[in-house]
Amino acid sequence: MCPRVDARSGIRNRILARLPSQDFRRLEPHLQLMELEAGFSLYEPNVDLEYVYFPETGVASIVTVLEGGLESEVATVGFEGMIGLPVFLGITSVPGKAFWQVSGRVFRLKAEVLRQETRMGGSLSDVLHLYMQALFNQISLTATCNRHHEIYERCSRWLLMTHDRVEGDRFLLTHEFLSKMLGVRRSGVTVAAGMLQRAGLIKYTRGRITILDREGLEAASCECYRVVRNEFDRLLP
Repeated sequence: MCPRVDARSGIRNRILARLPSQDFRRLEPHLQLMELEAGFSLYEPNVDLEYVYFPETGVASIVTVLEGGLESEVATVGFEGMIGLPVFLGITSVPGKAFWQVSGRVFRLKAEVLRQETRMGGSLSDVLHLYMQALFNQISLTATCNRHHEIYERCSRWLLMTHDRVEGDRFLLTHEFLSKMLGVRRSGVTVAAGMLQRAGLIKYTRGRITILDREGLEAASCECYRVVRNEFDRLLP
């Protein structure tokens, strides 16, 4: 069990931050701020969802799981969103899974509390509808990106999305993990990361990525990163 830490006064999560003060005060007693390490399971395939999560820092992965254990990432979630959207849609379990990808802080809320809060509509329900549209856009762009763009462009997009959500310019990441998230062979990720490192955009040492040139990395990425970011900024400013 991860330790519980004291809630801080400022809220970074875009969903919680957009709630009117009276609605947030109603939720506040039920929100548990936690520090999660990479690999922590948020939900598993075909298991009832007990909680939803509102990240403050760090990144979560939403992953599809096929027979034989093959996995593929379909979306990442950070401070702009919530993990556990199926609960909002009235679904108790899903065939995929989600786990904490880059360590950070997250607010945890019991699924039943979310159901009660959104059952009759209200501000949280309205914000989650906006988030659902933005997330759908991210998932659809990811599918298109994986089909049509080069590995180094996709790698740049993934690194930028992670950089947006973490604190600082460094975070832990192995080639093996990134290849799993991008759905490509490890050798392909090694080549792509090597290109970005030789260009002076990143530094990769012992499983740790350092972003050296943010503007250059954006230039190396495909347009999918900008489209997804702009849509989140439009819907959840």
